[in-house]
Amino acid sequence: MLRITNAHKLSIARSIDRGTTEQQCVVREILAAVKESGDKAVRAFTQKYDEVTIEKIRVTEEEFLAAKAHVPIEVRSALQEAADNIRAYHQHQARTSWFMTRESGTMLGQMIRPLQSVGLYVPGGSASYPSSVLMNAIPAQVAGVEKIVMVTPPDREGRIAPAVIVAAEIAGVTEIYKVGGAQAIGALTYGTQTIPAVDKIVGPGNIYVALAKREVFGIVSIDMIAGPSEIVVLADETASPSYIAADLLSQAEHDPLASAILLTTSQKVAEEVAFELERQIMNLPRKKIAEASLRSHGAICVVANLEEGFAVVNRLAPEHLELLVEDAHSHLGKIKNAGAVFLGPYSSEPVGDYFAGPNHVLPTNGTARFSSPLSVDDFIKKMSVISYSKADLVEHGEKIMRLAETEGLTAHAKAIQVRLASVSDKS
Repeated sequence: MLRITNAHKLSIARSIDRGTTEQQCVVREILAAVKESGDKAVRAFTQKYDEVTIEKIRVTEEEFLAAKAHVPIEVRSALQEAADNIRAYHQHQARTSWFMTRESGTMLGQMIRPLQSVGLYVPGGSASYPSSVLMNAIPAQVAGVEKIVMVTPPDREGRIAPAVIVAAEIAGVTEIYKVGGAQAIGALTYGTQTIPAVDKIVGPGNIYVALAKREVFGIVSIDMIAGPSEIVVLADETASPSYIAADLLSQAEHDPLASAILLTTSQKVAEEVAFELERQIMNLPRKKIAEASLRSHGAICVVANLEEGFAVVNRLAPEHLELLVEDAHSHLGKIKNAGAVFLGPYSSEPVGDYFAGPNHVLPTNGTARFSSPLSVDDFIKKMSVISYSKADLVEHGEKIMRLAETEGLTAHAKAIQVRLASVSDKS
């Protein structure tokens, strides 16, 4: 089922789908219409693409109450505990402003301010992702964002999955709109009669959502353009083949384009994992998706030793990396590039997806070489502060003027010169 691949030829980096020319044209038309006509366009495109007529775009208080009644108490309890874990983890990321003062009286610093408004895009329709609500909303809340609104496509009956509404309420999001696709991105960018414009849009979506986010970037900020999910497992002879197979399938069931790769120092483990995959996949409801993923983007690779394994891992820079090796913690320092690292046999990737606390919105497609998981930092901005003293301006003014003149910017130099002349006259 999984191809055996030479370690040096192994790759999970796939070009993120930039869409066809036709798809790009559709997205631009949708965005232009929403900018021009607001709610009217949002309703029209929801009817056209989702085949749903929405009367009230915003989720009502009655719908919030009904959602809570439909979600079993054990699910609500699990969502609440997961939210508590996510909040506790992200509170450690909170930043504070800082200032430093020189003896001369000059004060320099950096002010931290939260974004004023953020829009959360949560995939919906035929599926529901309450975990995505928690992972996107809670860091924004911890950062201190004043206004958090959520958009998510309704199902064919015009409803939002109850678990998604309950997750939003647990996360403190009370403003939810029944709209998805490129029209939702347009609404959050430009604002409509009902949906407010925001400063940043976060959350994953289909190709039309991704193209729309790329199109509006610069008018608003966005988090990232995420590709299909990825997992790399690095294992030695001590690892459980059944655990490895289960974890590979946990990602393969996401999408036919998802990538699931095993790197192992043991030929025996490689063969047993191949057998386990054949056995475990048989009972998966999403068997066809998982098979397509493994066939096109999966691999089992036997490496000479762990050092070679870590070299391959750092080249691949996977979204998820599991270390199923003896004394996994001692090897953590060898990892340079990964979105999230899972150490040891009980740190299965779904633990991070749903419950542990770290964010599951992660860089994909090799971008972990230079990108980080969604965090509180994504919902703040930094402002530099300069309060220069007269003594420092007198001491350093000529140097500043010389640098400005070197760049040919004489007005810059004169802005300093006029102050130096004023100080000289007063003395």
